[in-house]
Amino acid sequence: MQRSERVASQRWHDGESVDRPDDVVVEEPLTIHVEHRGRRQVLGSSMRTPGDDLELAVGLAVAEGVVRERTDVAGVMPCNGEGRARDGDVLVLLADDVVRELPDLGRVGSPTSACGICGRDALDALAAARGTSISRTAPTRNVLAGLPDAMTHHQRVFRRTGGLHAAALADADGTILVVREDVGRHNAVDKVIGHALLEGLEPAALVVSGRAGFEIVQKAAMAGIPALVSVSATTSLAVQAARESGLVLACFAREGRLTVYSSGEPAQTSPEAASW
Repeated sequence: MQRSERVASQRWHDGESVDRPDDVVVEEPLTIHVEHRGRRQVLGSSMRTPGDDLELAVGLAVAEGVVRERTDVAGVMPCNGEGRARDGDVLVLLADDVVRELPDLGRVGSPTSACGICGRDALDALAAARGTSISRTAPTRNVLAGLPDAMTHHQRVFRRTGGLHAAALADADGTILVVREDVGRHNAVDKVIGHALLEGLEPAALVVSGRAGFEIVQKAAMAGIPALVSVSATTSLAVQAARESGLVLACFAREGRLTVYSSGEPAQTSPEAASW
């Protein structure tokens, strides 16, 4: 699976140019389908970096409340056409005995700053969809502060292209369990969450290379991951969602420092952030 491509480019410096090849990230569309008892629907579409597509599909299904545990998934596979889906799409086949009412499908991706959904509606939708409680213990602040640096050692395609986001899962001791890279930060998160569900992992922290907005908090909460750490900033709605979900939210994790916005106590209301 090709994740980067070498293209012609011109490097300019001090008024002079040099022709040279450069590596850029591959970006291609993917549509994810869900089928339950013979009924097939589109779960979402995304521009993504090819690779780990099955994990991405399962991770998105977790984030959307379609899948809550490993036994919900009867299979996940590339679609091969057959008149039902485009070649190269992915199908998540749900177990017949999934009897709960499934969320309304067809919404592309998760809520973002541009989707028009209001803050309270987004929080209510997250509370209604969550099927997994956050019962695992989060890593200590010292462990969380070191996770972004640990993740960078695994960002191989980023080192070649400079054009990929990354997400990682870690255990309570700070050991990196899995790292995935993608042109979309949400896709990278879906890939590691999908990997965790398929492999039976119980991570203690999700690490992201970009901003920890509401949609990333949503994915962590839906997966029951107790802590989210980011090298970048967060948002007011993300902080509120983390506090209401009982999720540790730590941002600006750089050089052994971080800022904690949610301590992991559900419904914490103090507006002050704690710097560590």
